[in-house]
Amino acid sequence: MALPQLKIYTEEDYYRLPEDVRAELIDGQIYDMSAPSRIHQEILNAVNNMIYNYIQSKKGNCKVYPAPFAVKPFKDDDKTIVEPDISVICDPGKLTERGCTGAPDWIIEIVSPSTSSQDYVRKLNLYMDAGVREYWIIDPRSQKILVYHLEETDFEVKTYTLRDRVKANIYDDLWIDFEGFEF
Repeated sequence: MALPQLKIYTEEDYYRLPEDVRAELIDGQIYDMSAPSRIHQEILNAVNNMIYNYIQSKKGNCKVYPAPFAVKPFKDDDKTIVEPDISVICDPGKLTERGCTGAPDWIIEIVSPSTSSQDYVRKLNLYMDAGVREYWIIDPRSQKILVYHLEETDFEVKTYTLRDRVKANIYDDLWIDFEGFEF
């Protein structure tokens, strides 16, 4: 007796979803995303604004995009589109009308209870394989920040708290200071 086959979804299916549906397409499977919490949004706004202000002050080429923003990490893969909480893209050739095609330079995910296994395992491996240079996981519940500098062959994860000053590895002089945040 044959086992039932999972339906494999594609980029075309993803873009046919209603606009009010938050979802990601990973390896041909669609994962629903719940609405983020207030704390999640406060962290997203604060960090995104710091990065945006830094890039503007340096007159840099990179662009920062908060979710929802579609990222297709692999150019020739029509079965994976994610919506990281924050994406920093330094190659303008990767930007399209729909979002980003290719690996962003820096991705930040803010953990929600419903997505924690995605962020800690599935997306870490996905971003590593795609060539993302730096990946941060911010977990409001544990008050921890994990920083993965993925450009290194034997990368080491660094752990910080939501009260620390954290260095962005893709820049020489950008620090995100969480000390002043009121979460």
